[in-house]
Amino acid sequence: MTKFGQDLIDSATEALAIARGDAAPARMIKVETVDVAAIRKRLGLSQEAFAQRFALSPATLRDWEQGRRRMDRTARALLKAIDHAPDVVERAVKAA
Repeated sequence: MTKFGQDLIDSATEALAIARGDAAPARMIKVETVDVAAIRKRLGLSQEAFAQRFALSPATLRDWEQGRRRMDRTARALLKAIDHAPDVVERAVKAA
């Protein structure tokens, strides 16, 4: 067997042990989420209006809200800014 093949088998064995609770993962990465639907609803905007106001794709916004797509760090930062200062973000988007 090649080293690559053995590495794959070892990795799968380790993953199975972690899934069963027999081993702990070497490290865990917690991905922060932003509740875009809650932000949008707090602002009283439809998905279309929110997307247009902040120069977002309506399809991407729907995918975020329905969990079909995850946000990258840039999108999370933008949404946090919208959450804290929507008028400032709107002015910045319009000025661009």
